Amino acid sequence: MKRIYLDACCLNRPFDDQGQARIHLESEAIRFILKHIGADDFTWVGSDVLEYEIDQTPDMNKRAEMLFSMDKISENVESEHEDKARIAELESLGFDSMDAVHLMCAEKAKVDVLLTTDDKFRKRGGIHSSKLKVRIENPVTWVQEVLE
Repeated sequence: MKRIYLDACCLNRPFDDQGQARIHLESEAIRFILKHIGADDFTWVGSDVLEYEIDQTPDMNKRAEMLFSMDKISENVESEHEDKARIAELESLGFDSMDAVHLMCAEKAKVDVLLTTDDKFRKRGGIHSSKLKVRIENPVTWVQEVLE
């Protein structure tokens, strides 16, 4: 069974303006993934940092929907003091601090893929793929691969 990590951008995407084709496709891919997580086709690994980010969402309805989706998380990874060295290493590669923590959590959980709709995060992951223990991918691209 595929082990996946969805970052906060993925959970936010279905609430973005669906008028743009890319946003709509990414939202549909995320809905597909969540549906298959619910059917136990994929294992969703979350983290304390993901929950923290979602808790910061100012829109209460949006936050409630995302927290409801997070009930499907099968495994939760905690970021701990000993993880700081890896986080600092990832930041030195140019990853934003929250992205570095998400990436460290995904690596720690040994997921197959970390999914994000954040182009900067994904591109940085591609540049430094040889230094990472997990692949970073866009949900649309990943769903296309899974369906092949």
